[in-house]
Amino acid sequence: MNTEKLSIIFAGTPEFSLPALEKINLAGYEIKLVLTQPDRKSGRGMNIKKSPVKQKAIELDIPVCQPEFLKNNIEVINKIASKKASILIVVAYGLIIPDEILNLFNGHIYNIHASLLPRWRGAAPIHRALEAGDAETGITIMKIVKQLDAGPMIMKEKVAVSEEDTTEILSKKLSEYGASMITSLLENLEKGKVIKLEDQNEKNVTYAKKISKSESIIDFNDSPKVLCQKIRAFNPYPMININFEGKNLKIIKAKIYNKKISIHLAPGKLCLYGDDLLLKLASGVIKLEEVRLEGKKTMVASDFIKGYRVMKINSVDH
Repeated sequence: MNTEKLSIIFAGTPEFSLPALEKINLAGYEIKLVLTQPDRKSGRGMNIKKSPVKQKAIELDIPVCQPEFLKNNIEVINKIASKKASILIVVAYGLIIPDEILNLFNGHIYNIHASLLPRWRGAAPIHRALEAGDAETGITIMKIVKQLDAGPMIMKEKVAVSEEDTTEILSKKLSEYGASMITSLLENLEKGKVIKLEDQNEKNVTYAKKISKSESIIDFNDSPKVLCQKIRAFNPYPMININFEGKNLKIIKAKIYNKKISIHLAPGKLCLYGDDLLLKLASGVIKLEEVRLEGKKTMVASDFIKGYRVMKINSVDH
């Protein structure tokens, strides 16, 4: 790269993308255009909503482009080309970048990916890392190639996963790491430093498939450990839920119940043992700490118990 200030086209959509956009702007790099997903209907009222990246771009007075598709989109390709930007940065954009756009940047096309590649390529790396019980995850900065998330790696940063982490919490942590790393890369490029590339080991590839709403349906045959991992992984979406008196009860927070008790109930039954709100599984018990009943706000278990009748049980140690 030359010694002039780098110019950027930034492609991103959700809140995860925001710290990178903000830090790149704050560092003084010219962001000539923001690509983001089209406005979508969302919420109970199905109102049209701008993406978080679009809202921030408007706030920062950066031009925005929202194509439904990129491949063979001559109008968008010409618009990107006319900006004569030196670098394309992609952060959770949501569309595959076709060759006709990648070729405009002379190889300077970089992606912030929320995993330690080649583990968890794909759409939902944070969810799948938590669901699998990974002890650590992280951020990888890589070059973009045709194959999904398969480009050579430039930077990696490991992040420990705590037992309190949900997808929402971990996303915020990782997005900040990614923002710092991409601005560091831009500084190195600006200084003309040689960027070392490391190929991914294809033998170690795992894929993080997209999250579906059907995954909110609880499996009472899961072990307490696996179910607690899913509860954290699918918070805030799609949320593990059970049926309580004909209504949907979302489990916001839970943990493995380690007290040795005998509960003679069918799997899937809620019960109260002392002050503990418990859910019986086929092979154990979990303690519910925060829940949200359909149409209500999130409440701690002690408040839920006060407001709703739950079967009380007596138990004896094994």
